[in-house]
Amino acid sequence: MTGLIVTTKHLFTIPGYSRRRGFCRDGARMFCAANGIDWRDFVRNGVSADRLLKTGDAMALALVEWARECDSEGTDGR
Repeated sequence: MTGLIVTTKHLFTIPGYSRRRGFCRDGARMFCAANGIDWRDFVRNGVSADRLLKTGDAMALALVEWARECDSEGTDGR
């Protein structure tokens, strides 16, 4: 998994968690704060999949899986 960067494009396009695609910005900011992830850096540069996996959070794991799927398809999730 090393090297995969999860971006806000992945965050805002992940399907299947509500009627609309993506996770909400406010919830993502709270998640980042609770897990020591700098929100601004995440928005600008993304965050490593490994860092998200280490949280053990189910939604973070799903987000990494979505990023992996997008990466294998050569898309950004749109």
